[in-house]
Amino acid sequence: MKIIKFLRQQFFNTCPRSRRIVGLKNNRFMAILFPLFGFSALLWVLVRLVPKPSRAAYPCMKIAAPVASTFLVWLVGLASSFFVFRQVRTKMPHSKTLALLLIFIAATVFTLTGLPSNRAVYGDNINYVDDPYGANNPVGEPKGIFPGRVIWVWNPDATNENCRPDKWGDGYFLDKNCDQDVVDEMLANALLRLTGMDSEQDAWNAVFHYFNQHHGKGDVGYIEGETIFIKINAVHAWTTNNDGSIRNDGSYGNVDTSPQAVLAMLRQLVHKAGVPQDKIYIGDPYTHIFSHCLEKWRKDFPNIHYMDKSGIDGREKYIASREYKMHFSDEGRVLSETRDKYFTVMEEADYLLNIPAMKGHRWGGVTLFGKNFFGANTRSGAGHMHPGLHREDYDQPLRGQYGMYRVFVDLLGHKDLGGKSLLYFMDALWSCSYEHEPPVKFKMAPFNNDWTSSILLSLDPLAIESVCLDILQAEFPKQESEVPGNYWYANFPAIDDYLHQAADRTNWPEGITYDPEGDGTPIGSLGVHEHWNNPIDQEYTRNLGTGDGIELIKLPANTAVAERPIEPVNFVLLQNYPNPFNPVTQIEYKLDRAAMVRLLIIDINGHLVRTLVDEFQSSGLYNIEWNSIDRNTNALPSGVYFSRLIVDDGYDRRQYIRRMTLLK
Repeated sequence: MKIIKFLRQQFFNTCPRSRRIVGLKNNRFMAILFPLFGFSALLWVLVRLVPKPSRAAYPCMKIAAPVASTFLVWLVGLASSFFVFRQVRTKMPHSKTLALLLIFIAATVFTLTGLPSNRAVYGDNINYVDDPYGANNPVGEPKGIFPGRVIWVWNPDATNENCRPDKWGDGYFLDKNCDQDVVDEMLANALLRLTGMDSEQDAWNAVFHYFNQHHGKGDVGYIEGETIFIKINAVHAWTTNNDGSIRNDGSYGNVDTSPQAVLAMLRQLVHKAGVPQDKIYIGDPYTHIFSHCLEKWRKDFPNIHYMDKSGIDGREKYIASREYKMHFSDEGRVLSETRDKYFTVMEEADYLLNIPAMKGHRWGGVTLFGKNFFGANTRSGAGHMHPGLHREDYDQPLRGQYGMYRVFVDLLGHKDLGGKSLLYFMDALWSCSYEHEPPVKFKMAPFNNDWTSSILLSLDPLAIESVCLDILQAEFPKQESEVPGNYWYANFPAIDDYLHQAADRTNWPEGITYDPEGDGTPIGSLGVHEHWNNPIDQEYTRNLGTGDGIELIKLPANTAVAERPIEPVNFVLLQNYPNPFNPVTQIEYKLDRAAMVRLLIIDINGHLVRTLVDEFQSSGLYNIEWNSIDRNTNALPSGVYFSRLIVDDGYDRRQYIRRMTLLK
């Protein structure tokens, strides 16, 4: 039994992923069954791949293959070490010292293949070891004028750090807690960077042209008479006082789409994009529009159509479509209903804007663009779609395996929902970990224990969902207990399965063809998905220059529209001296204009060694000292290193690299 337990430990330590798949860490029962588990994985791979090699792309194969290969290596190493050690024992009395030494070395090498290792299957990044793709491994086809681009604007001045959103009379949605002018500026800056245009009017023209070119309407912009429906998240307006005002109850201050974010978008559409007020419709079909939102928006735009499930106070009621529009691709195998109707205002709209609030979800893991479409159907609730989430209810087991039917894919791919989405605008001014709680302050950078105070913008639905997921996963890591204000729903196992499937059909479950219109035409790739490299650097493959995935552009708080330079900024990495050096060198660079600056030290293998600068800096000459001996007196080995300077003034992003040699 001791031998079996030792072999089991060797196997599980060699392949940490197998331990997670089995779901056991120190179960004595596995001391007997673990060889069967490894052998079964190997047998499964052989049986599935030999007759059909294309199955290598299936999610089940991506899970089983690492386990099978590791088991095989472990088995070969174990057998080899046993054979060689036996030779040592047999020949020891007769062998010369040199021969014996060589045999012993060979035995040691073979044995090391089975020694414990803490390195995960996908490298040292512990955040995504359960994701078959790992970090910085994009899947899908990037979308957008600049493919895969996501703009993240963060400005703490947008929100009142002293707000107590759960206290009656101090809701986050009040103007005293959210600066409308700052939010307007944030959205304007985001639009310019998303499109690369010099004016907001040109930015909107580019957005409409891009959408119409990719939806069979030709190379045209907005055409007079076209309508836009704005789908907000107003789940906590399910019930109101008789006049539509917010109630003083347990839902007060819980996160919905903020009125300031919506007003900023309305001002852009009317004043910059040239869309007439009476061609804009807004609401959440399941719920009301709170009076404080209605009054704020109506003050600026009295002729917009404000939609409501009741029609009180001049709000317009929705009309259900006559025909079923959604045909769920599971065909009744998972969901309790096979089809849905939507409302005519959405069916007849030429464009759609989906503005969710960034938060986690107890059943779906996240509430982002896909989840926000749950409130679009004409039924009295969305419970029929819950089996397509990560769990149907609290008393139901998690659907935490890759390659399962995910209803989000149908919603994001339907022609009247995700298919009509002109732009993806994430309201992250106030965020939380659970769909029914007030906003919480985020501890991670750049928030540093403050409100999220952000908006994100993209033309790629999967890219922006991926970035939001990374943020939520980093802020709310998995823990043993669920503490209010710190739920880890965004870290459900296989939470990104729907992104894998929406990006690439090779990830679809066997027997499922995503065809939400039911017309025999399956969806194509909806965008690109990948995880960032880590929660500190927050970089994707286009940022790193290693792939064609996501490009995340983070705009500093004090970027102003009026300050855009006419000429490109000339940032220069001057030199480092001495070079070669030991152990200290000075790295000098010059900024012609204020910008966000990151100065990194990279080793010859491309691994990050040290971050020397990560802040907003004014123009001027900078001299940064790098000591190759860290604070723990651990000296780096001799060799070639690179200083990497990344400078972003909000409009131009440039990188400079200088080779340095450390000699001892």
